[in-house]
Amino acid sequence: MKQPARTWADDDHPHEECGVFAIFGHADAAAHTALGLHALQHRGQEAAGIVAFDGHHFHAHRATGLIGDIFSRRSVIEGLPGHAAIGHNRYATTGASMLRNVQPLFADFAFGGLAIAHNGNLTNAGTLRRELVGRGCIFQSTTDTEVIVHLIARSEKATIIDRLVDALNRIEGAWSLVALLDDAIIGVRDPLGVRPLVIGRLGEAWVLASESCALDIIGADLVRDVDPGEVVLIDANGLTSLHPFEPAPRRACIFEYVYFARPDSVVGGRGVYDVRKRIGEELAIEAPAPADLVVPVPDSGVPAAIGYAQAADLPFDLGIIRNHYVGRTFIEPSDQIRHLGVRLKHNANRATIEGRSVVLVDDSIVRGTTSTKIVEMVRAAGAAAVHMRIASPPTTHSCYYGVDTPEREALLAARYDVAEMAALIGVDSLAFISMDGLYRAVGEAHRDRSRPAYCDACFSGDYPTRLVDAEGGTPRDQFSLMLEDVE
Repeated sequence: MKQPARTWADDDHPHEECGVFAIFGHADAAAHTALGLHALQHRGQEAAGIVAFDGHHFHAHRATGLIGDIFSRRSVIEGLPGHAAIGHNRYATTGASMLRNVQPLFADFAFGGLAIAHNGNLTNAGTLRRELVGRGCIFQSTTDTEVIVHLIARSEKATIIDRLVDALNRIEGAWSLVALLDDAIIGVRDPLGVRPLVIGRLGEAWVLASESCALDIIGADLVRDVDPGEVVLIDANGLTSLHPFEPAPRRACIFEYVYFARPDSVVGGRGVYDVRKRIGEELAIEAPAPADLVVPVPDSGVPAAIGYAQAADLPFDLGIIRNHYVGRTFIEPSDQIRHLGVRLKHNANRATIEGRSVVLVDDSIVRGTTSTKIVEMVRAAGAAAVHMRIASPPTTHSCYYGVDTPEREALLAARYDVAEMAALIGVDSLAFISMDGLYRAVGEAHRDRSRPAYCDACFSGDYPTRLVDAEGGTPRDQFSLMLEDVE
C-alpha cells in the first residue's frame, strides 16, 4: 500500500536524518541495539531495522513505525540472536517510504554476508545508479545506500575493507555508516566528517552510534568520535583504525548543534545543551528586545531560550505547552483537522503570556508556516507584543547531505529579507543569530569565510562537495520518486 505523502505544511522543521547503531562482543547484541535505536528515535521515525549475527547465520527484522512498536515484543528480540548487531532508524531523505527501503540492507557476497546502515546522503547517487543499471545491476530499493552495496559487489579489490574503501572513493556527499560482517563490525565516516559517529565501550563490547546519548542508555562509556575519513574495524582482536582516504578539511554539520542532535549528546567533544544555551546568549547580545519574558517554542527552542533569558536578565517561562502524544492522531487528518495545524502540537499558556511582551525563541524558520501559526496563537492568548528570535541564521539553501529540507524556492529566507519575513509571520520584530555568533557559540572566534570549520551550506550556500546529480539537472527528489508507486 502506498504511504500517505508527507507535507511540509504540516511540519515546518527540517526533518531529521537517520540514526545508526552497532555493537560487537555482547551476548544481548540485538536488545542493546534496540535500546540504542530508541535513544536515537529523534533522528528518524519512519521505520527501523536490526540485523544480528550469531556466529553462523544473519538474522534480520525490519518494519515501519517507531522502535517501541517494532521491537517491544520479546519474540522479536529472541529472533535476533548473536553477539554482534547493527541497527538503523530511518527518515527518508532518499528513497520512497516503503519496506524495501528500510535498513540495514543485506547482501550475500563471495566473501560472506554484509549488512550495511547509512546516515547521510550521496549527491551523486542518481548518476551512479544509472551507470550501475546500465552495467546490469538489479536494484531492489530506491535508497542511495544500495548504490554502495552494488559498488562493493563490483569492486575487484581482494579484501572487504579494500572493497568498501574502493566503493566509497566513488561516492560524493556525506555519510557515516556501520556494517556487519561474519566476524566483525565496521564504522566509517566521510572525509569531511559531515555526519557524526562515535565509539563507545560496554565492558568488553565495542559500540558505534550516531550520538553519545545512545551509549548512555545502555550504560556504555564514550571513547571518542570516529575521525573524519576513518575506517574502524572491530573484531575479536579489538579495534583497528585505518585512514585510507585523502585528508580533507573538517566540515561537520553545524545544524547538529542547533537542532538535530539530542541536547544530552556530546558532538565533536562539545555538549549540545551547553552549545544551545550559548547560542541563546549570543542571540540576546546581538538582538535584544523590549520584553517582559522569554518563551521557548518547545521543545527544540528551550536551551537557547534559557541562554537568551539569562543573558538578557529576563524571566524564562513556559508560555507554550507542547502535546507530546501527537505523533499518531486517532482520526484521519481531514482538511478541517489539518487546518488546526500547530494546535495539535502546541497550546498557548494564557495565564503566563496575557498582557505581556514576549520573546519567542525557536531553532529555525524553514517555510514559516509553523512560525506564523504560533505567533497567531500567542497573540490570541493576549500577548501585548511578540518578538521572535531564531537560534540559527536564515535557512536560505536546501541541504543535500541527509536532511530533508524543501526545494530552495519554498524556503522563506530564500525569497524575503528579515523585515519582509517579520511582516509575513506577524511579529513586532524578528532577528536571527548571525553566522559569526553561531560560530562563537560552538567555540570558534568567527566564521572563516575562506575555510569554514563546519558545513553551514543551508545558511550560506557554501556546499563542501560537488552536487553531481543537481549539477546534471536531476531534481533533488527525482531519485526518491523512482519507485514511489511500486509497492
